[in-house]
Amino acid sequence: MCACFYLPDQKRSALSFFTMGSSCSNNLGIPPGNGPNAVGCTDFMMDHTAEGTFFRLYYPCQEMESAEKPDWVPCKEYFNGLADFMKMNRALSERIFNYLFGSFKIPAYLDAPFKSNEKCPVIIFSHGLGAFRTLYSAICAEMASQGFIVASVEHRDQSASATYYFCDKPESERSNEWMYYRALRHGESEFPLRNKQVKQRADECILALDKLTEINSGISVQNVLETQFDWSTLKNSMDLCRIAVMGHSFGGATVIEALCKEVKFKCGVALDSWMTPLDDEIFPRVKQPIFFINSEKFQWAGNISRMKKLDSAVIQRKMITIRGTVHQSFPDFTFLTGNWIGKLMKLKGEIDPELAIDLCNNATLAFLQRHLGLEKNFNQWDPLIDGEDENLIPGTNVNLLQSAI
Repeated sequence: MCACFYLPDQKRSALSFFTMGSSCSNNLGIPPGNGPNAVGCTDFMMDHTAEGTFFRLYYPCQEMESAEKPDWVPCKEYFNGLADFMKMNRALSERIFNYLFGSFKIPAYLDAPFKSNEKCPVIIFSHGLGAFRTLYSAICAEMASQGFIVASVEHRDQSASATYYFCDKPESERSNEWMYYRALRHGESEFPLRNKQVKQRADECILALDKLTEINSGISVQNVLETQFDWSTLKNSMDLCRIAVMGHSFGGATVIEALCKEVKFKCGVALDSWMTPLDDEIFPRVKQPIFFINSEKFQWAGNISRMKKLDSAVIQRKMITIRGTVHQSFPDFTFLTGNWIGKLMKLKGEIDPELAIDLCNNATLAFLQRHLGLEKNFNQWDPLIDGEDENLIPGTNVNLLQSAI
């Protein structure tokens, strides 16, 4: 079901195949982080407008035995949004999605107390088209387990399948206003909409970083969600000289746009980027290192050629391709469907999903250590940055005609 990425309309209708059988299994679930830290998560919503930032925060936490792990899909409105994105009937799809995915949990403890022995580098994460803040928890939880604070932004540019904000009304009348995915209208050109959206998405990533900067400085912040998490414990918790931006698909394009707009982002990791939303004119203005990690089955010559426009003789720009992967090997859906449905729906490739995400995460950690100046042991995975593994391809598997570059 691949909410989380660019997907042609004709493939969305294939979701009806989900009705052919259940993928529920005790063996399915989102893998927990591999790092030395337990992982907590909480949500932050800035204000009562659609313009404020909204994100899921993942962070190192105290070990918790009895703490709750939150639902992977927070509520039924997100199922409705996924149905709209997939062009399905809401009532039918809610039952299907709830049956297939309703029991899964995020691999992190809800509102657990923050705990770290050192200042944490920061990652801002941007989701793909039709996704929302919780759908990349395997990646975000891994980064938090390795000592990062990660803000997974839920975009409000109508590229998320669903999101919401609270109206500024008296508490007795307060309700959340839902914003759903906006499809292209008949005859509408794609670039103007997506270009406007990618600019808003980058601004939302920067706003999330600004809010974390306030929290880190000890400024008292209002979280309209009124969670149990004590935000004051994050004072002086972050190493704001070491900030990266990361995203998948449309989120990969958002990485490039955000790097162009904000030099506080020291580097970017773009997972199977969809480059269509970007203006060519921004490419020479991006001065930070970028790591493109691609799937084997999604990319095409025109898209890769736009990535190649970011090649530089003086700034490190790296690209690898993970063998046997599909575009949906990066979001969590790949772990939550059985083999035949997963492959039928192109949620799984030929490679084991956990091996693929480990390669992605380990290569990312090595790149972040290199370009954020971290004193960790992530350089053990340096060879992955150059595609040195039997399951990696250095650069791309896509044949590029010279004229396309």
